[in-house]
Amino acid sequence: MLVVVLGSSSYMYFSNNIPLPAENLSVNRITWTDTYRIDGSYLRGFAIGDDQQKWYVQLKITSEQQKYVFLNESLAGKTFLIDAQEISKRSLTHMYAFDMEAYIKSNGAVGQVEAENYRIIGEEQSFSSFMAEKRFQMKQHIQSTFPPSLQSEAEALLIGNREQMPSDLKNAYQTLGITHLFAISGLHIALVALILYELLIRFGIRRETANWMLILALPLYALLAGGAPSVWRSVSVTEIVLISMVCKKKIAMEDAFSLSIIGFVLVSPWIVYQIGFQLSYLAAFSLIYSSVLINSSSSYIKQSFTITSVCQLIVYPILLYHFYEVSISSFVANLLFVPIFSFLILPLNIFFLFLSYFSTTISNFMFSLYEPLRAFLENFILFLGNIPFQIWNPMKPSIIMVFFAYLSVFIFFIYLEKRKRLFIVSVIVLFPIILMQIKPYLNTSTWITFLNVGQGDCIIIEMPYRKEVVMIDTGGLLRFEQDSWKKTNEMYEVGRQIVVPFLKGRGITKIDTLVITHADADHMEGAEEVLEEIKIKEVHITPNSSEKEVMADLLKEARKQNIPIVEKMAGDQIESKFFQLQYIYPFDMVYEGNNDSLVLSMKNAHFHGLFIGDLEKEGEEELILKYSNAIRQITLLKLGHHGSKTSSIKAFLDLTEPDVSIISAGYNNRYGHPHLEVIERLNMLNLPYLQTGKDGTIQVEIKKNGKIEISTQ
Repeated sequence: MLVVVLGSSSYMYFSNNIPLPAENLSVNRITWTDTYRIDGSYLRGFAIGDDQQKWYVQLKITSEQQKYVFLNESLAGKTFLIDAQEISKRSLTHMYAFDMEAYIKSNGAVGQVEAENYRIIGEEQSFSSFMAEKRFQMKQHIQSTFPPSLQSEAEALLIGNREQMPSDLKNAYQTLGITHLFAISGLHIALVALILYELLIRFGIRRETANWMLILALPLYALLAGGAPSVWRSVSVTEIVLISMVCKKKIAMEDAFSLSIIGFVLVSPWIVYQIGFQLSYLAAFSLIYSSVLINSSSSYIKQSFTITSVCQLIVYPILLYHFYEVSISSFVANLLFVPIFSFLILPLNIFFLFLSYFSTTISNFMFSLYEPLRAFLENFILFLGNIPFQIWNPMKPSIIMVFFAYLSVFIFFIYLEKRKRLFIVSVIVLFPIILMQIKPYLNTSTWITFLNVGQGDCIIIEMPYRKEVVMIDTGGLLRFEQDSWKKTNEMYEVGRQIVVPFLKGRGITKIDTLVITHADADHMEGAEEVLEEIKIKEVHITPNSSEKEVMADLLKEARKQNIPIVEKMAGDQIESKFFQLQYIYPFDMVYEGNNDSLVLSMKNAHFHGLFIGDLEKEGEEELILKYSNAIRQITLLKLGHHGSKTSSIKAFLDLTEPDVSIISAGYNNRYGHPHLEVIERLNMLNLPYLQTGKDGTIQVEIKKNGKIEISTQ
């Protein structure tokens, strides 16, 4: 109890004393830490400013030669003189998006700055920069001696660097719930400690002296391994246990872990915000306090399954809260892959590393034997990762739901250990799981979300009780040719980085109809990523738009999954139990661009919405001519072509007279959307409007009684 109180008090005190940035930016000189990344034409990471505070810094690399220099030396400890500009805080694209401010805070930084003008003026000589240099040299050694196919694995397992891991393999590990195998943690530290200890004993070192040498050596390994929370957790606990052994003062394992947490909080109070810290200690404590349950298992398989189940149950609420999904297959996948990685792949990588320093001839021969076996295992993992229905994705739970989920888990463990009321406690632990699963299907409202995807369109329509989901466009980026050295390791993808997290955060696992209004990249370039992650029943496109090159990736993925692609035009409908969903444009089969966008009318007794893609003046005039009565005085209008001056003519706005207009346009975009003339026109007609780039993601809730509420994120 004393430990818990001390830990809580430490956190409360220090978390309230995290330094805040000065009101006036005064960062002119920075010294890089070991946490940075060079990707494309940018150097990004954490550095200490001349104000002695940590900042997230973004530098633009101006030439290929400069990038080559940065890539081939450790920048940790290097001091740069910069012309810094503070990056203003931007609101999230939506509530489920990656939170840059939270990431910065969790790393103890006070803000972020960027600079294009900078120069190296010196180097700080410190122990941390010395160790960072050794880690960098080890990384270079791995890249020069290990085969390319084994480098990313070796870097992850040996020095805690997972940047080079291929995205398809990373996704497969996440699907199977075995990503933790590439996080240096307790098993790694135990194995390294055992190897060092046995070597010292074999060299005639006394056991007590060997323990002291381990106490000195393990923190050095933690620095070489990147210093992630899981690494320091394992090292600090091992250190505490070793010191207690040397001092002949036996300490309980739970006290060792508690002291480790206190040490973390005292040194780095912001560490509690890191997901890795939360998951690492939760899993460790769950195993400690479930030792009676685990030891009661009679066989290795049962014991392994119990360990996996205990860990999964204790972390599932926080996984759902941060990532909105958990792996169902992890219960079985861990039984198979934990022994393989723990007792084969990890020891082999340690062995190969030592061998590569002594004889590249022998190590190359050993690699030639190991590489085909590792390739087979990798292909097997990719195959398993592609099996459907392995992920449970209910929706992001509220804090209250997380609390009740943990309460049910604790009650379950207590009674399971006592072997009492097992049926009742099983129901208790399943209750929040079932509630989270069915919650979206109890909602009686219709939700229309205009997702802030930058300069593009993406609209998600959720019918009551989640009976139907219609998505109109997916957002995307216009890709421009650039020098090869400027290309990033992994392209930024609107579909994967913005759209899919929103869908998963809402618990949307299936889309009934995906409408691609027309073949422009900012409306459909992200469609391929959405198809890869979310089940799509049918795709609607405007006539003959499939011939455009920009549609190639979408068509390829749709054919791969046997998803029907259907051309639609005026008069066609989308089946719905709640609204009349009818296409009212285009009228011909000739595709010529914006003015052939699919226009969808959504209507019932309480609501009439019009979604017109990139329709411009000529298209709007045709709608006036053909539907003068049908589109009069509507509830909601998605303005055409991002509010450009070639759209939203006065006659069209006069006729539709929407209660609210939505403009999908990126913040400070290069096209100047929405155009000043359109804004003036809306104001002159007293038509309220919202813009995704300024107001963020816009949600329209249509309640069962017809009442409409609009919110922004």
